[in-house]
Amino acid sequence: MIRKILRILLKAFLILLIPVIIAGCQVLQTIGEKPGPEEIARYEQLSYFKEGAFQNPMVLPFYPDRITGAGPQNWWRFLWFLLSNPNAPQTTLPLVALDASSFTAAPAELAFYWLGHSSLIIELDGLRFLVDPVLGNAAPLPGFVRRYVDAPIQRKDLPPVDYVLITHDHYDHLEYATMRALRKRPETHFVMPYGVAAHFRKWGVPEERIHEIGWGESFQAGKVRVVSERTLHFSGRTFQRNTSLWSAYVLQGEKSRLFISGDSGYGDHFADIGARHGPFDLAFIEIDAWNPGWPNTHMFPEEVIRACHDIGAKTLIPVHWGVFDLARHPWDESIRMIRTLVNQDGTIHLMTPKMGEKVIPGETQTQDWWVLQTATEKPSDPADGD
Repeated sequence: MIRKILRILLKAFLILLIPVIIAGCQVLQTIGEKPGPEEIARYEQLSYFKEGAFQNPMVLPFYPDRITGAGPQNWWRFLWFLLSNPNAPQTTLPLVALDASSFTAAPAELAFYWLGHSSLIIELDGLRFLVDPVLGNAAPLPGFVRRYVDAPIQRKDLPPVDYVLITHDHYDHLEYATMRALRKRPETHFVMPYGVAAHFRKWGVPEERIHEIGWGESFQAGKVRVVSERTLHFSGRTFQRNTSLWSAYVLQGEKSRLFISGDSGYGDHFADIGARHGPFDLAFIEIDAWNPGWPNTHMFPEEVIRACHDIGAKTLIPVHWGVFDLARHPWDESIRMIRTLVNQDGTIHLMTPKMGEKVIPGETQTQDWWVLQTATEKPSDPADGD
């Protein structure tokens, strides 16, 4: 009888163990890979790589006692299925649904779609760029980070893409499932900072379609020059940080210049970028997840405005907001503050498309769609955004 019970328990254990092993293998694949010894030897020639890690131009302090905002702290906050979050929207956010028929066969001279958070489709001089596409999950485990709204497009409906631009390897900017889908497209190439290529090699992307560039280096994509520039941030898909680089991008077209900030705290690198590459017709700049507890990791709203002036941005398109439960402030606080600051400044044009909305600069008029959204959730507050 005891042997029979033990056999039953062993079978039950094995039945439970198999899906755990499968899930573990999937997580390891999703995490990616660190650069190997040969790559590290090359990086050691760089001024911003020391002691086995990429270095920031400034220190990124962390002050636990200065953390502000509502909601649970640390890793408990990601157990959203057990804990409610007062920062989340209470109604469904609007979007423009896209499918394969939504795109012209030939990319426009200049147009873009904000897909939510930091994900973008940019059409410039006949090329189509896909920036930091995260269309599903922003964590190594499904459902670990709450999405406020589904992506406006499914992976299978993505149009032909010439170049994927990756700013850094955090999960809310680099999604394994989307890269796995895009690797099957022979026409698609991938541009990324140093160290990120190790992930792509593990994921089966052919070497000839991987292009790594460091700060100040460029890559020629058709008529568009893609330049990697400094940011103030960090990288990592495990507890080990900074084995890969983090970057901003400058897209220099024949008639238009675009800036993609990636994630960054505020620093003198913006003035340097503006002096060498500005002014910019469009600037896609991150606005969310700021906090006094980590002051140099993301920009506060007033610093976003300063960065716009530093680089000479004519039009600001806020990104890194509206989708993922990653901040400790209300989901719409950053965009409300940015709108107020832009109105006070009077020199910057703000464009705020809905997720999935096609924008043709000079033709498309965007709306402050979150104002109506907020009005349906709570009474209006005249102090909001001040």
